[in-house]
Parts: sequence; structure tokens; C-alpha cells
Amino acid sequence: MTVNIIRIICLLGLLLTVGACNEFVDINSDPNNPTTPVLELLLPATQVSMAGSLRDVNQGTSVLVQHLYTNNASRNFQDGTDYQQSWNGLYTQVLNDLEIIITEGTRQNRWDYVSIAKLEKAYIYSIMVDLWGDIPFTEASKGNTVSDPVFENGSAIYDKLFTLIDEALADANKGAFAIQPATADIIYRGDRNAWIRMGNSLKLKLFNQIRLVQPEKARTGINALLSANAPLISTNAQDFSFRFGTSETPANRHPWHRAEYQASKSYYMSQGFIERLFNGDDPRIRYYFFRQTPNYTVGFTPTGNGYFGRYTGDPTASPNDNALKATIGIYPAGGLYDNAPINNLPASNTFVTNAGATGAPKVVTNTDGTGAGVFPFITNAMVKFILAEAALTLGTTGDARQLFQDGVTAHLNSVNTISSTSGNSAPAIPAASITAFAANRVSQFTAADDAGKLNLVMTQKYIALYGNGIESYNDYRRTGLPALPAPIAPLNTFPLRLTYSITELSTNANVSTKADQVQTAQQTTPVFWDK
Repeated sequence: MTVNIIRIICLLGLLLTVGACNEFVDINSDPNNPTTPVLELLLPATQVSMAGSLRDVNQGTSVLVQHLYTNNASRNFQDGTDYQQSWNGLYTQVLNDLEIIITEGTRQNRWDYVSIAKLEKAYIYSIMVDLWGDIPFTEASKGNTVSDPVFENGSAIYDKLFTLIDEALADANKGAFAIQPATADIIYRGDRNAWIRMGNSLKLKLFNQIRLVQPEKARTGINALLSANAPLISTNAQDFSFRFGTSETPANRHPWHRAEYQASKSYYMSQGFIERLFNGDDPRIRYYFFRQTPNYTVGFTPTGNGYFGRYTGDPTASPNDNALKATIGIYPAGGLYDNAPINNLPASNTFVTNAGATGAPKVVTNTDGTGAGVFPFITNAMVKFILAEAALTLGTTGDARQLFQDGVTAHLNSVNTISSTSGNSAPAIPAASITAFAANRVSQFTAADDAGKLNLVMTQKYIALYGNGIESYNDYRRTGLPALPAPIAPLNTFPLRLTYSITELSTNANVSTKADQVQTAQQTTPVFWDK
């Protein structure tokens, strides 16, 4: 692996990509190359870098699952440069720093740092297996001592990750959890119980991920967690997520905000996703999207209400429409809340109405919104939907109907919380509306057969995962739900894995002689848990 060659480039790129949280913008030393490792600096650096390194894969998967639109990706085209920064950043910065924390923390008996580092490591490697399949693991942990780490089978890595999580949970209880300052842990502020809940929730997620290929292991593992009353993420305040800041210089705003709240824009909103919320009378539509014009209709966007995006796979050349197309809203990216009247609302709507809609569309700039959005890694809503899926498909403990309702409710409340704490102005979805909306979806669930129930669970989870395309990409490959429209003009089949970094393929002697063959296979080879 080309650790020495690209390490500094990746560090600089990620600092420009993510910046740092307010508490760490004055760090003068390079925490990634310390003379003596300073755990208090390394830990927050890994968390900032984790969010930054996952940016490109999150964008690409969000397009693949039709949360967003870009031309080539929405037509299923990918190449070896698309996710190179994510791959290189994860290996040469985040995972390398985590190994330093684990080694130095063990030497110092700082088991709080060791526990957190192991949990972050397990999370990152699980995501990498989910996205790329076979990846370097054991030898990659040895840093610069191994230049050409062997690619290992994803299933074998998953087995090692279960062990790693158990080690981390044991480490968490070895001594005092006394991270000082508490802000050295950006995500959970040194809260031992929060990290234990995250570790158990990660195990739950991984068990559910393997349910098609190892159903008994999945069932036994989930039921063991539940029967032991292992603490899981169970409130929104316990979410494992990364909150971005409001600073433009240094840049620590949500990457979607930085890409969209300027004259040029990186994305179209997915027209299919917009219409899913519009036709479903879903109150999140005003939080997810912001219209720059009240009424604009072109051939590929016929709605005429300002919700102007692109259907997946539309190959039409982009006109000069950056000031017209709908853009990112207040959730999850810290943009603007859309409080303008909406044309053509069905009279039967209960939750999306024009009551109190006194705002107006506007062309957004970098002074609009704050960018203080969220990257939701593992959330309370996700845990509830996972448990509902497992109850329906594996027969694990739990009332799928209640879990489904709890998942819907949790996410609507999360939209309120993230929006109200982003520094922007947005009315909350009323508690009565949240209750009524959840009850409406539950009535559909109750009336559905088993297949319909699973479809409703996965559809609501898909809507709630806006902002985390990675997990939605995982769900779609595992379940085929919700049904997504075929691209209008595809350039390739739907990719079952992401492309490897061309730097890795060209420099790692274990794969360089067959790089083209390996890369081509990524498009059509499922990951081990995808049956």
C-alpha cells in the first residue's frame, strides 16, 4: 500500500474536505505523524477524518440509491478514481491513526481510548467490506511495515470484526473512562455507556447484514443481544453520528452544503425521491429539499411546483439551471427550510399542506443556512428498523409492528432536532403530526402481508437514511427494497461493489498484475452477505 506516498496528500485533502470541529481548529502539530503519540489529539483527528474520508463513498452510494442525482453515477458508471480519496484516506489516515491509539493506549493502560479506537476500527472496516468486498485487513493494520497487504475475504473479516467489537466492549470496562478534555471525543464526549451502546448496535447491524447467508448465526446473535438486555442505541440522543460545524474558513460545514450553497452546484435532487415524498404526503419533504423557484417545468421535470430535479439515468445535457433546480434542504446538510407554498398539492393531504407557508423560494448562496448538518452513522431509528426487519425475516424477539412505528417516530423527531440545532430557522413537525403520520404508516403495515410489511419497513428506513447512502446501498443490495426505477439510459449494470482505488490496484503487488480483471469484477460480484 502506498502509505508514504499519499499520506500527506490525503491529510491535506481531508482537512479541506471536512476541516475540524471548533474545539480543534487551533491544533498546530500534525496528529498523524507525532513524535510521541498524543491520544487527546489523535482521537478527534480520527473522527473528523472518518467523516471526511467517507464523503465520496457516501455521495456515490446516495446517487446509486436515488437519493441524489449525478449524470454518470446515476447511469451506473464508475471508475477507479471515483472512490480513490475515500479508500486512501481511510487506510493512510484514519485506520493508521487508530492503530497508533490502540498500540499507545494499550502501553499506557488507557483502555478508554483503546476501546473507542477499536470500535471505530470495526465500524470502518465493516463499511469497507460492505462497499468493496475483499480488502486488506490484517496486514493493513501493520502500517508501513507491509507495503503490499493481502486482500482478505469479506466474510472472514466480518468474523474478526465481531471479535474486535467484543474486545472493545471488554476494554471499556477495564478501568476509568476518563478522557480529558471530554471534547477530545467529538462524537460522545467520553461517555462510556454511549460507546457500549454503539458497539452493541454495530454488532446488531452486522448480524442483520449476514442474515441471508448465515441465518442461524444472525438469529442467535441478535437474540443473544436482546436476551442479555445488551444496551443498544435506543434514543435519538444516543445516535452514533457526526455533527458538522458552521465555519466556512476553515471549512467544517456539511459537504452537501458546501457543494450546493454556491453559484455552481454538484447535484440535482433525485426526482424519483422527491416524488416519493410528495406522493406519500411525507412532511419531511420541506426539510429534505429547498426550492429556488416556485414553478419551473422542463421535459424531464413535469411537476411544475419548483421541485425540479432529475430522474435517475437521465442523460440529457444540463442547461444553465443552477439558479432554478431544487437543492439540499435543512436536513441533513444544514441548509434552508422550505416554507414556501407548494403548487398542485392534493386536497387529500394531511401532512404536507400550505398552512402557515409564508416563505418564498430564493437562489441560495453560501450565506444561506449554516452547514451544521449531520452524518448519521448508526441511529436510534436505524436500530428500530433493523430489529423490525430481523423480527419479520428471522423471527427474532420483538414486535415488528411496534418497532416499525418506533423507527418512523424516531426519525421524524430526529429531523426536528437536527433542524432546530443547526442554527437555522425551521418550524418543528408538530408532535401530533408525528403521532398521526406514524399511525398512518402503521395502519398500512397492519393491513399488509409479510412481504408488504418488509417492504414498508425498508421503505421507511430508506427515507430515513437520506444522508447515509452507504447503509441504503447495503439494504438495497440485501433486500431489493424499496423498488427503484431503472435508469433511463444506463451505461452499465447496477454495481454490486464499488470500484477499488486505482492507486491500490496499480501499486499493490498482490493485485497489480490482474488489476483490470479485479476492477471489472467489482461491478457484478456480490459481497459475501448479498445472496
